[in-house]
Amino acid sequence: MKSLAFHLVASGFVCLLAAAGTAQAQTLPLIAVGTLDQSSAGSFSDLSGLTYPLENGVLANELGGMGSALAYAGGDTFLALPDRGPNANEFNDAVDNTVSYVNRFHTVTMDLWPNTSGSGLPFMLMPHLDSTTLLWSAQPLVYGTGEGLGIGSGVPPINKTHARYYFTGRSDNFDAAQNSGDPMDARFDTEGLRVSNDGEKVFISDEYGPYIYEFNRNTGKRLHAYKLPDMFYVKHPAPVGDDEISGNTAGRTANKGMEGLAITPDGKTLVGIMQNALIQDAAEGGDAANLLRIVTIDIASGRVMHQFGYLLTNGSGVSEILALNEHEFLVDERKGKGLGDGSKAKVKQLFKIDLNGATDVGDMDGTAAAAHAVSKTLFVDLVDSLVAAGYSTSLIPSKIEGIAIGPDVKNGGKTVHTLWVANDNDFLESVADPDGNIVMNPNEFFVFAFTDADLDGSLLMQQKFAKKCK
Repeated sequence: MKSLAFHLVASGFVCLLAAAGTAQAQTLPLIAVGTLDQSSAGSFSDLSGLTYPLENGVLANELGGMGSALAYAGGDTFLALPDRGPNANEFNDAVDNTVSYVNRFHTVTMDLWPNTSGSGLPFMLMPHLDSTTLLWSAQPLVYGTGEGLGIGSGVPPINKTHARYYFTGRSDNFDAAQNSGDPMDARFDTEGLRVSNDGEKVFISDEYGPYIYEFNRNTGKRLHAYKLPDMFYVKHPAPVGDDEISGNTAGRTANKGMEGLAITPDGKTLVGIMQNALIQDAAEGGDAANLLRIVTIDIASGRVMHQFGYLLTNGSGVSEILALNEHEFLVDERKGKGLGDGSKAKVKQLFKIDLNGATDVGDMDGTAAAAHAVSKTLFVDLVDSLVAAGYSTSLIPSKIEGIAIGPDVKNGGKTVHTLWVANDNDFLESVADPDGNIVMNPNEFFVFAFTDADLDGSLLMQQKFAKKCK
């Protein structure tokens, strides 16, 4: 393990016992902020080596969207996940403005050290991009021909060069004869990411299937596909999200699939959560329209073990789920307001839920499942926390999506835990603020401190990674 630039109290591989808690804090102190907009390849360039232009003219190595998911990997290492690629600008409505961006994740070193300047936040943070790993299949995948859509083939040009079948974000890369869960579809809208306890594999969830795939962390090769219950898939896929919604009576809502993914600290169970209600649940109205389904999967067998219900409180959807221990989780509930949306930030809240004793809703319709949703308590209001640190709501990112618990640090002579939060900047290097001013829109990482007391009696457990740190 290399010497870390910050003062770790624990390696992140040990369990941390929660003391008897006091009332839950609704704000947490911000201790560091860092941005990552360059690499050894240049400004806003990742390390994929893909320098050709995509269908919309954006270069295939654009460094952006890094906060769709954030996963701690031990030591000072984190993995950051972009989503399906640069499609925020108008390009081709027939494919929802998506392009043949090859899906990938980034390995990032987070250099965090105490700020001794006497002003600013307690810590300095400098993220460094170490590598970019592209995701691919050894078996042939289905790509769109582009016929009738005013666009060329969806096959990425590097397939021929590397003799591999790469996943991409283009919406027409699917087999129309199969439901949306077909693992041979090349389309992949990556949204959730976690690391296996042996450090050798990553698990990624998406919105198109929804799919949950296991990949080799070093090579990016897909190793396994986990099958979800059929109720999560749409029977009639389409390249336009609105057409998928109108053309189906059941399944995930387009572009609102399995947005969040957690792994239990023992490394045995994946826990995925949908961003919004399934089509059939939403159609029932009432509380069912705000019902999000949670799925637990045994990693070893691939078996879906349970389904649980989660009801939205203030947010319009959920972006992430993160394990505190084997049965308690933080859920990132938010609205899409803030920097990047041309509006002031609203509703970025983390709720704590407990699946112990929760009712399995797998056989229930939306109304019944909503009546048996898990209980939830507010853990932290991220907008209020950032405002307390001096942020304007105009500069708080709209898409705060990635959350992870990193290593402990010493802050003011006291040991604190660290909550890491990342944004999805939609691959837009600059955007307009609410007043129409053009401002920078970086990939940002926010680090908050919290204590055992803030957990209100819950037990915090970190994963125990077998692999050595870099």
